[in-house]
Amino acid sequence: QRQIWQKIIEANLDADLKAMVRQDHGDHTHEWDDELIEDGTPATLSEMRGKDFAHLLEDIDGYLCELTGAQIRGGLHTLGQLPAGAQLTDLLFSLCRLPNLGVLSLREAVAQACGLTLATLLETPGRRLTSEEQQHLACLNTLHKDEQSTAAKVCASASDAIELLEKCCHHMLTVLQEHDFSTSAIVQASAVLSTAAGNLSGVHDVLSFVCTQIMPRLMQTGDEIRHIVRALDGQYVPAGPSGSPTRGMVHVLPTGRNFYTLDPRALPSQSAWEVGTQLAQALLDRHLHETGRYPESVGLSIWGTSALRTQGDDIAQVFALLGVRPQWQQENRRLRGLEVIPLHELGRPRIDVICRISGFFRDAFPHLIHLLDEAVHMVAALDEPAEKNYVRRHVEADITRYTEEGHDATTCHDYAHYRLFSSKPGAYGAGILPLIDERNWQDTADFAEAYVNWGGYAYTRSAFGVDARPAFRHALSRVTVAAKNQDNREHDLFDSDDYLQFHGGMIATIRALSGKAPRRYIGDSADPEHIRVRDLKEESLRVFRSRVINPKWLAAMRQHGYKGGLE
Repeated sequence: QRQIWQKIIEANLDADLKAMVRQDHGDHTHEWDDELIEDGTPATLSEMRGKDFAHLLEDIDGYLCELTGAQIRGGLHTLGQLPAGAQLTDLLFSLCRLPNLGVLSLREAVAQACGLTLATLLETPGRRLTSEEQQHLACLNTLHKDEQSTAAKVCASASDAIELLEKCCHHMLTVLQEHDFSTSAIVQASAVLSTAAGNLSGVHDVLSFVCTQIMPRLMQTGDEIRHIVRALDGQYVPAGPSGSPTRGMVHVLPTGRNFYTLDPRALPSQSAWEVGTQLAQALLDRHLHETGRYPESVGLSIWGTSALRTQGDDIAQVFALLGVRPQWQQENRRLRGLEVIPLHELGRPRIDVICRISGFFRDAFPHLIHLLDEAVHMVAALDEPAEKNYVRRHVEADITRYTEEGHDATTCHDYAHYRLFSSKPGAYGAGILPLIDERNWQDTADFAEAYVNWGGYAYTRSAFGVDARPAFRHALSRVTVAAKNQDNREHDLFDSDDYLQFHGGMIATIRALSGKAPRRYIGDSADPEHIRVRDLKEESLRVFRSRVINPKWLAAMRQHGYKGGLE
């Protein structure tokens, strides 16, 4: 144990240890204790024996695998230029990393050809492979036949298998690139899979998709500059859809078009509802595991740009937490209303949600503001036990509170039902950045004052930007979870100060108002099929290690001179 701990210290991974340890191991859990014994080894580590110690090694292996496989940017994009060489291969891999338009992801297709299930490998990357899985991996020829047996030996864990699958994917894409992405090279590219592999039709379909769909779209990258010139000259610029290409949305390419968004009356979409329900469940599962109970009130930071990319994941998560379900018109997929999910079907209490929406969301999606307000009133009016309906519990308590403070009946009703807050009409931001830039703060109370003053304006079906700072302050004081979702890996929380303003500002405000630090969760829906919820510290460490101090990322940024240094 001391040797393992020494290696952890040498790699500066001791700060990540709690993030590494998967506390749930099926039939038992691990609780980590930071206390050190006389030789400097953590007490928990020194007491581990047999299965427990093996699980720790698996957790470390899985964590390092996740960092290794994290998707990061390879420098900056130069207008009108398509990446070449290894950068193009990496770009193609990121674009077919997830399913596209009914086409499997390349990793999943290769895994299926090898008789494996990618989802099983990704679920627990540190897990030891079964003998059957190791036999399946023998079908992979790692470019040199004399290394085949060696590859099979080193693939001891699921993370090893994932690495080998991705190596196979990169090789096939490289072969296609060497043949100018001709479909006639597909069979040759897939030859990296030995004849012992299963049906290769899925692999061939993905490679064909790369040659016939992805590359033709990427080859139009040069249109970026041409279309900018046309726009400056007052000429027509072709329109195109918007979204995150690496999130299984290759159809939004090529870039350089005048992108359109979506019909706000169709938000959240049916696919967003599926993702949102998973985000809600993952958040509740994590909180339940960590505290043994459900959170009564969740604070969620919602941005308009995310709604455009995801078609309403955040909105769907709010509905799922409240326990209401969207209803769509089958003819045009627009929302025709909401229905309450019965408690017996929901299987848990209805969670109260305080939404801090961005100024852009406020301006772009008034329909969603009305819909969210309707959902709150629907749930608050339900005749259900208070312990099963936290919205109703809080509304009734707040009406009593505001009545005792001397407010009239209308004000009491409105204040008690306010759940959507933003900056006042025409204003944007969260008010935190000026304090930091000018060093005009002493403690979290200063941040809380700015956050409430800047964002304490309520938005409902009948009110637009009503000054409701007392209601905002009181609502935040009982929030126990501050959440923010990240829907893609094309940027992260270190790329923009908006993360620290909106999410960080909410965390600081809750701590100042309640005297307790809330749970700080980041929902990761970059891969909609594998939703994750991480603690803010876990996410920060993950991004810091996978990108910020990654030599590959630093080298790529240096290629862009002062602009790369600025980033």
